[in-house]
Amino acid sequence: MWLRNRQGTEPVTARSPLRVRRIMSLVALAFGLVAGVFFVVLAVRTGEEVWRWEAAIAAAVVVIAVIDLLVLRRRSRAQRDD
Repeated sequence: MWLRNRQGTEPVTARSPLRVRRIMSLVALAFGLVAGVFFVVLAVRTGEEVWRWEAAIAAAVVVIAVIDLLVLRRRSRAQRDD
């Protein structure tokens, strides 16, 4: 009901550009993995706490990128089935 009273110019069926989002998630995944390994190596070599936190942040980036890729896969399958 509320969609009928729209005043903007965006179409009702607007979708995010899934291909660009997939590329960005893949880049974040690769960067997060490389950075995570780098920070773990630094944490082991130096024993400084800061590198453990940096590795944890990189791991969070990897987890978020993987979740986004799974969501994108589900959406692309749903589009194919329609």
